[in-house]
Amino acid sequence: MVVALKGSFTAVFAAGFLFAAGLPAFAAGTQTDDTAPPPKTETTTKCTDGKVWDKDKKECVAPKKSSFNDDQLFQAAREFAYAGQYENAIKVLHLAQNQDDPRILNYLGYANRKAGRMQLGMNYYHRALQKDENYILARSYMGQALLQQGDEQAARVQLVEIRDRGGEGTWAYRSLLQSLDGYRKY
Repeated sequence: MVVALKGSFTAVFAAGFLFAAGLPAFAAGTQTDDTAPPPKTETTTKCTDGKVWDKDKKECVAPKKSSFNDDQLFQAAREFAYAGQYENAIKVLHLAQNQDDPRILNYLGYANRKAGRMQLGMNYYHRALQKDENYILARSYMGQALLQQGDEQAARVQLVEIRDRGGEGTWAYRSLLQSLDGYRKY
């Protein structure tokens, strides 16, 4: 009986230790944050002239509706946008079948804003949020656009919206907060 209790104690202790050991990593943000910038892939490290890396063919190809699904097009466009290739991002986003996908609309907003077409970008952000009011990345980018336009108060409203929608620990929140010089003035 003592051996059984000792074994149970050891098992419970080990399970508790493993659980506790995992908490700091989870709390530190090792979980996936889909608002964070995308990693670079062959699309921006090897391909040129707006071509996209085709994993199956293992080569750069001109993007076409028929050759990539919307998720693949979105990922490629997102990578182009973060690499400063805004026109390539827009071109790829326009190939997506679902032009009402909030992710597509958001990145059309981002790429157009970064390319100097602020009002068009804002229109896309609004459309993305009409489709999904909880899309915190669209709120972050819209907040950054509002700051560019000199409307700090409206940008802070977006920061609060991100927080209130559970996004305080995300890259989207931190990015907008940093744009606001790191001050939380709710």
